[in-house]
Amino acid sequence: MADNPFAVPVLTTDRLEIRRLVGDDLAACQELFEAIGWDGSRQDRADRAAWLTWTVASYDTHENLYQPPLGERAVVARDGGRFLGLVGYVPSFEPFARLPSWGGIADAGRTMELGLFWAFHPSAQGQGLATEAAWALIDHAFAAMAVGRIVATTTHDNEASVAVMRRLGMSIDRYDQPHPGLQVVGLKRAG
Repeated sequence: MADNPFAVPVLTTDRLEIRRLVGDDLAACQELFEAIGWDGSRQDRADRAAWLTWTVASYDTHENLYQPPLGERAVVARDGGRFLGLVGYVPSFEPFARLPSWGGIADAGRTMELGLFWAFHPSAQGQGLATEAAWALIDHAFAAMAVGRIVATTTHDNEASVAVMRRLGMSIDRYDQPHPGLQVVGLKRAG
């Protein structure tokens, strides 16, 4: 389906290859989640394997249905192929209109936005790799999928992710009311 805008191509940058996950990535994914202390790291190997099987199958399913290619992708070093982390498109379903720059409507309901996700092994952090991988996905979303905007969300205390958002040229908005998924939001518009 070469002309399908929702195909999952291999994306390359100067230092990175961004590709579909494969079954052989299970150990690297488990190690990544444990290294960053992500809540999902509590999953045992069988649960993580089920997630990976579902993720791998979803690439072709989304493509065949002409649906957005949601889910994580492996980020590996072009030089040597070392697994560095994950990046991907995720559904972001939050009350964005509560944010000041989105209208500041106190009782706004949730809306769906295309979200951007990244997670890198601590040994790969602080080198601009998350920014490089995220740029590749942003460029692909705007050029191939004709996305009008993309968001990234994080917690108030995740200064590293906020720094990536800034390097991506995202406008940053904070929501200071108690809400687990709507704390800091970066927004990048096409064009």
